[in-house]
This record gives sequence, C-alpha cells and structure tokens, in this order.
Amino acid sequence: MSAGGKDGGAADGGDGPFGLNAMLLGALSLSVAILYLATFDPLVTLAYAAGLAVLLAGVFALGRMRSEPSAEAMAAPDWSVTAAAIEGLGAEAGEAVAITDRANRLVCANSGFVDAFGVDSAPPLLPFDRPALEALTRLAREAWRDGGASVEDLGALSRSGEAPWRVAVARAGRAEDHLVWRFRRIEADTPAALIDLDLGGPFGRMLSRAGIEAAIVCADGLVRSVSAGFAERAAGDEGATLVGQDFVSFLRSDDRERIYFAREGRGGTPQTLIDVPLTDAPARKNAASGPPAGESLMLLVDSGVGIGNSWDGAMQAGVAQLDALLSQLPLGLAMTDRDGRFLFGNEAFLRSVDREGRGLPSFPTDLVVREDKAALSDAVRRHGRGPATSGDMAVRLVSSPEEPVSMGLAGVRGLGEAAVLISLADSTQENQLRRQVAQATKMQAVGQLAGGVAHDFNNVLTAIIGTCDLMLLRHTPGDSDYDDIQQIRANSNRAASLTRQLLAFSRQQTLRPEILQLPDVVSEVNPLIKRLLGEKITYYVQHDRNLGPVRADPQQLEQVIMNLAVNARDAIQSSGSGVGRISLLTRSLQSKEVIKLGSEILPAADYTVLIVQDTGGGIPPHVLPKLFEPFFTTKEQGKGTGLGLSTAYGIVKQSGGFIFADNVLDREGRPTGARFTIYFPVHRGELPKKREAPEPAGSSEWSVGGRILLVEDEDMVRAVAERALARAGYEVTACSGGEEGLEALGAQGEAEPFDLVVSDVVMPGMDGPAMVREIRARHPDIPVLFMSGYAEEQLRKDIDIPDMHFIAKPFSVASISDKVAGVMRSARNTRAGASG
Repeated sequence: MSAGGKDGGAADGGDGPFGLNAMLLGALSLSVAILYLATFDPLVTLAYAAGLAVLLAGVFALGRMRSEPSAEAMAAPDWSVTAAAIEGLGAEAGEAVAITDRANRLVCANSGFVDAFGVDSAPPLLPFDRPALEALTRLAREAWRDGGASVEDLGALSRSGEAPWRVAVARAGRAEDHLVWRFRRIEADTPAALIDLDLGGPFGRMLSRAGIEAAIVCADGLVRSVSAGFAERAAGDEGATLVGQDFVSFLRSDDRERIYFAREGRGGTPQTLIDVPLTDAPARKNAASGPPAGESLMLLVDSGVGIGNSWDGAMQAGVAQLDALLSQLPLGLAMTDRDGRFLFGNEAFLRSVDREGRGLPSFPTDLVVREDKAALSDAVRRHGRGPATSGDMAVRLVSSPEEPVSMGLAGVRGLGEAAVLISLADSTQENQLRRQVAQATKMQAVGQLAGGVAHDFNNVLTAIIGTCDLMLLRHTPGDSDYDDIQQIRANSNRAASLTRQLLAFSRQQTLRPEILQLPDVVSEVNPLIKRLLGEKITYYVQHDRNLGPVRADPQQLEQVIMNLAVNARDAIQSSGSGVGRISLLTRSLQSKEVIKLGSEILPAADYTVLIVQDTGGGIPPHVLPKLFEPFFTTKEQGKGTGLGLSTAYGIVKQSGGFIFADNVLDREGRPTGARFTIYFPVHRGELPKKREAPEPAGSSEWSVGGRILLVEDEDMVRAVAERALARAGYEVTACSGGEEGLEALGAQGEAEPFDLVVSDVVMPGMDGPAMVREIRARHPDIPVLFMSGYAEEQLRKDIDIPDMHFIAKPFSVASISDKVAGVMRSARNTRAGASG
C-alpha cells in the first residue's frame, strides 16, 4: 500500500484499524453486560468474558502476523557490496579473506584469496596436506561453536611445511550462519646479506661473463632468483624469472655423474655445482619436516673462473664480491694463465698446499715433487691452449710427498686470454688423522706380535741357559767343552737382551721403577757414553736447577740414554767429517709453560725434561714419521737392528712419559742436527723408603728343603727347573698342565701337601692363575711363584691373586733356586710370626 492510500483509509474509517478494534471491543463488552442482566449469574458472565478475551487476543495476534512482511519477502543480500568491502580490507591488511556458509560453500572472497587458493577451493577444504586440513576443520568447528578461533602458524602443523599462514575465522551474519576466514601469509626473515645480493644486476652479469651461472634456491628446492645468464641457458630467455620452479629440473647428469644444463643437451659443457649457504640459521624451524635448512646460492662453474684482460665497468664493480665469495669456498681454487703462471689462489688452496702466510709460487710445478713436474706442466699447457676441457690427475705435493692428492684442471674461456682453473680439496686434517690411525694400528699389531714372539723365545732361552748352567756344574775351567758351553751361554744371554728390547717396544717388559733424579742416572751412564763417542765428538752435559723427581726404572732409563747417544754418534759419523757435538741437557718445565706450547699430545702438568741433541745434519722429513717403528733403520744392512729407537719409545711410554723427535734449524730454516726430547711427569708425594737387601739364600735354616709343585707345559723348561730345584734339595712334583697339577694336589689328601706352587702363567687348557685359584680355595695360605716371559706389572693387573710372587724368563739355575728359597723363607717367617 502506498503512502496516499494510507491517508485515505484514515479519513473514511476514522482511526483505521485502531478504530475498528475499539468498536469490536465495545460490542463485546455490551454482549457481556446483556448476558449478566439476563442471567444475574456472575460465574457464567465471567466465563463468557474470559472466552471472549482469549478469542480477541487470537484475532489480534493473527492480524499482526498478517501485517508484518515474511523472510521470503525480504530482499536477497547484495554480496557485491560485501565483496567490495573485504577487497578493500584485505588489500589494506595484506590478508586473503573468504566467506563460507553452513555447507562450507564459498560465498564471497577477495582477490588475495583467489590468487592464493583459486575459486575451486573453499575453507576448510584447501590444497594442504592432511595435518593442515585437520587443523582447518577444527577451526571451523570451534568457530561455529564458540563464535571464533585462530591458529598462529598453520605451517608448523603441516608435515611438509608448505602452509605458512596465520589463520583466523569468526561466525557472522544476521542468523550467524556464515564464517569469515582471514589468512595472513607468514614471511620468512630474510638476512640482510640477501638484500644486497642482486643476481639481476651487474654482479650477476659479471658472474655469467666469467662462466659462472648463479641462482638463489630456497630450502624446498624452488628458485627464488636467477642471473640473466642462468635464465638464458636454462630456459632460452634471459628475461625469464624462473621463480617458483624446481631448480633441479633445469639440470641433468650423464653416466659419469657430470652435470649439464638440460636445455643444452649433449652439446653442453660440464658444470661444477657449488652450494654456498646464505644463512647461518634456518628460515623457519619445523620439527615435522626434518632438519631445517636455509636459502643457498647455487653456482654452476662452466669451464673455470678466471681473470682476463677484457673487463668492463660492471665486472670491475663486482670483482671485490667475487674474490670474497671464492675465498669462503671450502674447495681450493687457483687460476693460472695459458703459460702456467699463477694468477689467483684462495685460502683453501693455500691450506691444501701448506703455503699459508707465504703465498703462491710462480708456477704450479713448484708445488709438486720432481717426478710429477713434467706431467703437471704438460697438463696445464694442454688445458690452457686446447678446447674447453676438464680432468683430474694424481700428484704428490712437496709438503706431503707420501700422500698423493687429486688435482682438478679445467680450461677457462670467454675472458679474453685463456686460463686454467686448478682445484684441490683441503685434506690436511683428513690425511693427518688417517696417518695417525694407521700408525697406531700398525704399532699395536707389531707390539702384540713382538710380545708373543718374545714370550715363546724366552721359553727356548730358559731351556738353553738352564742346560748350560747344569753342564757347567760338571765341567771346570780348562776342560775341552767348558769354553764352548760358556760361548753358548753368552750368546743366549745376548738373545735374551734382544727379547727384552722386543718387550720394551711392546710395553710388556718387567719394569722395576724407582723414584730418582735424572742427573743421577746421567752421571752413571756418562763414562760409558764417553768411551763410545771417541775423540772427534764433543760430549756436553748441562743440568737445570730445581729438577723434580721422576718415577722410572734406572736400568731401563740408562738403556734409553745409551740408545739415543749411539744413534746421535752414528748420525755425526755418517754426515761426513765425523766431527760434531752431542749435548745431553735436563730441564724443568712447569704446567703453564706446557699450556703455552699448545701440544695436543702433552697434557698440562709439571715435567722433568731430558734432551739429547746432536749436530749430525738432521733427520729427513720422510723419515720422521717412521722413526720409532720397529726394524726401521737408515743404516746399511748388517749395521743396525732397527730396535734402538723403538725400544727407547717403549720404555718411555711404559714409564708414563712422552718422547718426540725433531730437527734443530738455523736462522735460514735449514736443519743442522736432530733433537730427541723426553718428558717425564714430576713425581708428587712422599719418597719411598729404600728396600732392605734380601738375605742370601743359604743364610736361613729354612733356605733348603720342602715340597714343591712344579707346573710347566714346555718340556724343556720343566726339565731344567725340576733339575735345578732338585739339586737345591727340594722334593719336586712336576706336572705338564693345570689339570694334572690339581690331580697331584688331590692325591695328597686334605692336609697341605706342598710348601710352594711354581707355575707357568700361559698354558693350554687350564692356565696357571685358574689352577692357583682352585688350589687357594682348598689351601688359602699356600705361597705361589709364577714364571712368565710377559711383564710382571701387566700380569699382576690381570691375575690379581694375593701373596703372589714372580720370576721372569729366561732365568738361570742359580736365579730360580735363590728365588724359590726366598719365597719359602718369607712364607715360613710369616707363619711363624702369626703363630707367635
């Protein structure tokens, strides 16, 4: 109804609908009054009035419902207005905005949402992986229930990390039947260094002219930016951006694993791919996507990086950046001209050839040994003058002639003058570690072999020396066989000294360390050294003050000094004139001075140092690593066993010390002599009391007589020991093994059958320690004497049996008789003291 119709109705009907309602109300009131007058019954009248009131209220409500417009009659919402609104808000806030209905249908969206997700997807069903979709679905449920929900980083919930969005959703609409979704992209923090690295500018063009194509690749392998040269070679258009495409798709590799541009096919040149990380920390951490990674600068080196004559302004502007870039590469790179002269070398290359601080020589051939100079010179000339080629060759550097290295060479083109790129990986630490492991493994294997050989040889020598002693008892000086027997015994003792050297090298000899002062040991050995040196060699000794005491075996330490002195004498005599000087010095070294040395081997502590120095011309560099190896000698055949320095090394290490060898250099850096430096830790604590000399074997009434269980698997050694002990007056029961020894013990009954058990340590079947433990379980107080060719200290650590005595092989008849007498006398004195 129009506005004019409403006015006319009011004129014709008085007050319109209001007047009609008043008339109806008046009529109903009149009917109630008439009913009361007719019946004079108030209950009936009241019931009639109530029914009329209910009827009137229903009619009034129906009238109002007919007068209001229905929901269907209302006009449909104009979504174009909403789209314009969210487009403006999204552009201002940088958000992608979308509106969905109850059925998750896309009702409206701005251009940011369409660019990011398209028009075929509506939240929560967006093109994400399963964890991200589940997160969006939860957001929708929470928004319908609570009115709104949000998530700060959808990518952190994604398995692939490809959803870097901050999402917020809210319930809206007159009937709250729509959801408003707001997506804001989380941008990765870009380091400041990437802002200045413009591959599309002069720097990128300079790299392309030098044969280096560059691209910045994101952590997911997609291209962020490329140089114009890379775009031209990869896509055929230097203006192509290639942003968002897979970097690997532009490359291919052949059966030799060489890298090429895929577009160039087989006619292209091989490329060297260099990955330069541009960030120290990852752009985004995601625990579900594995180890984090940042962006990288990918360099594809065509046929080398060189410095030519045709430089333009752009290249000159970027040369500082190029030098800085190449200096940071872990690959050693150097450049030569076509004649082979060095033009450039980065720090990694200088480290690889041991030229840090000295710079490069004139030619690459100055870096290799003489035998490789001609081959390297030909290779540089061939790559510098021929077509663009590359290859590798094995060379030996002057700095490490024993370790061949692989040197890469490639011809460089496009820079005016041709050049050659030389690449060399810095493998100094790797080679050093490999040499140390190989040396330690070899020394350990040889030490085990030497210890086993010495042990078996000691058994043979024990039988020979013991048999000679028994034969000498039946001969007197002047007999025809007496001198021959003495000669056999002397040679056997000489062989025994060689086995002691083997045990010293393998650190398995029996040491009897004492607390001593080094000057005292030097003074004891000085007369012998002077007689060995002769008249042409000067012997000089100097001792420092306040030397700390050391713990070592004085006899073995004298052997070390003698070996070093003899070695120095031979070096001087072989140098030519035979005239020289040997200096023996002792020094005190404090722990703070050790720290200043910066040694990785020498722990920080106080040391007493022994130095043996000569003027024999020094030790060749290739000999130094092998100096302490057994059987290694530079002397002529028949003039050296190669055990002198290895024996000294073993004695020093077994005594807890350190020994080093180096050359003494003059002012010009030339070796003038060799120097051996031995570091002994200073002994801390109270000095032990001197041991009282044992009484002679026959000075006690208990020195002769008693029952002995002798267990030895070697027939010769067992026979010699049995005859020696029987001759000394002992009752001997000899057995060939541990099981037989236990049977002999059991045959004697429960009473203690033997006064002493003499047993070998290593035997087939049940060894000596196992047998002794079985015997001690029955008879705890029976004394034990072990015989072995191994070191006493090591055996005591391994066996760990109380009240155990030891005699080293080879031994003589007199030594085993005296040792047995001393052990039995000590045991009987202990028992007598306990009973008293």
